[in-house]
Amino acid sequence: MEKEKDIRHQDTVCSNETNLQHRWYFSFKYLLMGILFGIVFVKAEVISWFRIQEMFRLQSFHMFGVIGMAVVTGMISVWIIKKFNIKTIHGEPITIAPKKFSKGQIYGGLIFGFGWAITGACPGPLFAQIGTGVLVVTITLLSAILGTWVYGYFREKLPH
Repeated sequence: MEKEKDIRHQDTVCSNETNLQHRWYFSFKYLLMGILFGIVFVKAEVISWFRIQEMFRLQSFHMFGVIGMAVVTGMISVWIIKKFNIKTIHGEPITIAPKKFSKGQIYGGLIFGFGWAITGACPGPLFAQIGTGVLVVTITLLSAILGTWVYGYFREKLPH
């Protein structure tokens, strides 16, 4: 039973939390980085529902190239963090908890992919799309929030 509980809560393990206290304005750097990231998304057309539809119809390599480069960048970054024992900006160790495969990841990935294909949006760029004036995406955002709540509510009852 303990092993099953471990598997179900593997994504809640986070040992990278800092114990340092910061002033209220400390988070503004994250806001500025988010705005910069949103601008890059818009300029790269990553938030374009048209580009997303092209990807799912296999009509363009644009999004596959962006996603592929993100995966490669992530792999290299994690390798560097592990190889050189990189620490946080505050000198705390970075630990990456091991993940175990479960068939629920397949089901979740399929549901996520269908939602992405139907709406032309995934959770990351939703805010950038809304920021560019595509307010209809607010419905997608509210649906994502509702879906997250429903998952959290039924999580313990889902197959693993």
